[in-house]
Amino acid sequence: MAKVAVVFWTQGGHTETMANAVAEGAKGKGAEVSVLFCSEFHADQVSQYDAIAFGCPAMGSEVLEETEFQPMWDACSMKLGGRKIGLFGSYGWGVGEWMDNWKTAADDCGASVVQTVALQEDTIDDNLKLCRALGEALASC
Repeated sequence: MAKVAVVFWTQGGHTETMANAVAEGAKGKGAEVSVLFCSEFHADQVSQYDAIAFGCPAMGSEVLEETEFQPMWDACSMKLGGRKIGLFGSYGWGVGEWMDNWKTAADDCGASVVQTVALQEDTIDDNLKLCRALGEALASC
């Protein structure tokens, strides 16, 4: 049985909704899933999971949340070499550039990005199947 962490930050609840759908998808494939707010997850926990889904909305000029999520991501990224991960998040405006930049950063640190899901806030409820599919893909790693 795969062990999957779903680690996220949310401000308005959209990314939390997505995180719960990712977890639902992974559980549906038989994975043991931990859903954690980013302040509950630390770099030394990376090795405890077969796969990790990281979720953060686009902030400001399409960047990751800088106070809590970005520091956690920076610490974890050094331990993601060869790890199967997924990236997900919501955005209210823009074109989703933050996700492209985030995926590039994950690739640069050697992570194996299985899938990304970037959803505009007003389309989340109609597209939760994409989040569940991310969870299913991570559970199959």
